[in-house]
Parts: sequence; C-alpha cells; structure tokens
Amino acid sequence: MPVVAAYLYRDGHRVRPVTIDENVDCAATKDEFVWIGLADPTEEEMHKLADCYDLHPLAVEDALKGGQLPKIDIYDDQLFVVARTAQLTDGDHIDYGETAIFIGRSHIISVRHGSKRAHTALREQLEKSPRLLAHGVDYLLHAILDYIIDGYLPLIEDLEEEVLEMEAKAIDSFLNRSEINRIFTVRRELIRFQRVLGPMGEVAQKLARGELPCIDTEARHYFRDVQDHIRRVQIRVDGLRDVLTSVFELSTLLEQQRQGTITRQLAAWAAILAVPTAIAGIYGMNFSNMPETQVWYGYYVILALIAVSCGLLYRQFRKVGWL
Repeated sequence: MPVVAAYLYRDGHRVRPVTIDENVDCAATKDEFVWIGLADPTEEEMHKLADCYDLHPLAVEDALKGGQLPKIDIYDDQLFVVARTAQLTDGDHIDYGETAIFIGRSHIISVRHGSKRAHTALREQLEKSPRLLAHGVDYLLHAILDYIIDGYLPLIEDLEEEVLEMEAKAIDSFLNRSEINRIFTVRRELIRFQRVLGPMGEVAQKLARGELPCIDTEARHYFRDVQDHIRRVQIRVDGLRDVLTSVFELSTLLEQQRQGTITRQLAAWAAILAVPTAIAGIYGMNFSNMPETQVWYGYYVILALIAVSCGLLYRQFRKVGWL
C-alpha cells in the first residue's frame, strides 16, 4: 500500500490519522504538523498531495521519477530534499533506494522508492519522545536523514568483515582469479557509494549552515550532527578502499616473493646437479688417456668426489637461505 502512515501531530503527540486529499488546517505554531509517509506512490496520489499541500510540480516530478542524486531545492517557503538509501545485497553488491522529502511549515511528506527499510521504527521511536517530536518538521527532517545515514553502518561493517577476510586469505595463500575479481568488485561498489556520500554531505552542510525556509536557527546543530555521521562513514569508506588496495598489493608482493623463493631453490638444485652431470659427462667421453679409469678404486673415488662436492654445495645454499 503506497500510504504507509499519515497522521496529524500536536505538541509531539499523535492526534488523528489524515488522508492524502484532506486539507488539514494546522495552527501557526511549529508544534502542530502533518507527517505523511508513502512508498512507491502512483502519479494520481502524488497529484492529490500536490493539490492539498501546494507542492511544486518539479519537485513532484522528481519524487515520482526517482533516480535522483542527493540534493536540496527551495521552492518559495518549502524545501524539497532527496536522500539516497543503501543496503548490501548478494554478498558484496550495494543496492540503492531513494527518499524524497517535502517540508513545509505544517507538513512533512516522505516518498520512498526502492528502499526496504521503512520509517515505521523511526516513527514509533519519535512518538515515544513527544518532547523531541514537538520541535517541529525541521527536527523531524533531521531524524529521517539521521535514520537513513544510520542505515549505512551495517553495510560498512559487513564490508569491513569481508575485507578483513580477504586480507587474511592474502597472507595465508595465493589469491585465485575469483578472489581478485571480488576485490575489484568491492572496490567498484565503494567508489559508487562515495558518489552518493559526497552529495549527501553537501545536503547536510546546506541544512546546517544555510538560511533555509522551515529550518530554524536552533535546529542547525542537529544537522551538523548528521554531517558528522556522514563524514565518519566517508572516512571508513576511504579506509576500506585503502585496505583493498593494500590487500591486492600484499598479494602481489607475496606472490613475487614466493616465486623468487622457488626460483632460488630451483637454481640451487640445478647447481648441485650440475656437478655430477659435469663429472659424468667428462668420464662418459671414454678417452683412453684417463689414468684413473685404469685402477680398480677409480670408480669409488669419482663417486666420493661427486658426493662431497654436492654436500658442500648443499651446505652453502642452506647457509644463505636458498634451500
């Protein structure tokens, strides 16, 4: 159902439900307002809301179309804010949604697209704190944005665990092709996520510092808190990207080191085997002027020479760490 919840609030308390085509006469004070939450509404429903609350046609079009980057627009005495939601799906894929918010002096309307995280829990939490809800629509806007940003944290935590597993795997053994592809997949998702975090930070900055309708001066420090939360998420995302780069570089260096170790071992064994090969090659020529081939102990002398030479070479290679 598109209309998730629609209520009139007074002094922080829920008064009664309202309909989307109802003209609600709110008091001039900020502690009386209408909060309407919709999920994937139809064009007809949005036009009913636009007629009742004098929503700007361009904002209504953006809310219906979806796919907008985070932004904030001013239409006369109203604000239109777009925020992006994000959640992790299929292990390492980030799925994005959108929440468009219309803010007037006596109304706030949220329109969700593609987000499975409803605002029901937020509404219940705020209704348990009437003193905070009585601050008005500007505080409610802060609560919705903060709720969306908090939804980023489970995503970051899951990706951090995945990256730590990759790091441990890279240290213990070679990374195969699928694991390397996974590293670049996660890195690509983080780059796309940063493209969302940047505009989200700009929205919070404008709300915290700009002179905007429906936003009182005392409410700005709440949006500074939202800005700080976004900054923390950005720092963690930057850290994850650095770790992913380090994991790939570590895997490459360790692989080069292992290949170098194997190369040295092969070279050492080749040098050791070259001794009996060379001696056998010389005596395999069967020249008659080799006096040691005419005595009965010559064969054993040559075997002893080969064994001693190979033993000395093996000892030296062990000493330098090649074997």
